[in-house]
Amino acid sequence: MADMSGNYSPQLLEAIRRRATELYRRRGAVEGHDAENWYQAEAEIIRESVTRPARRAVVVNVQGVVYTGEYESNSADGYAPGEWQAGDPVSIRLAGDKLYLRRRNGRELQTTIVKRIG
Repeated sequence: MADMSGNYSPQLLEAIRRRATELYRRRGAVEGHDAENWYQAEAEIIRESVTRPARRAVVVNVQGVVYTGEYESNSADGYAPGEWQAGDPVSIRLAGDKLYLRRRNGRELQTTIVKRIG
């Protein structure tokens, strides 16, 4: 049998495995189509991971309220994870469902609030 592991992360391999199992069941659990199911699952998962932008997020504690704000890396104006370390003071602004974080260079990182605790 062909090597079906590729050079994928454990998370991606698990997603492919789950999809291959779905295909196996959807096709009536017919034996002998392992490679076919795997390769189709692999193609679907890879295609989905390329077309769906990665979700990136920042988590900020504002006076005991924890906000999680997601942003798209292609519209983050050069922001790179790691600009802030845990515990760094960050100037923020809230507007509706948006959380804006003032960066050291003076620009703001705009995020959409997806979670609020507290």
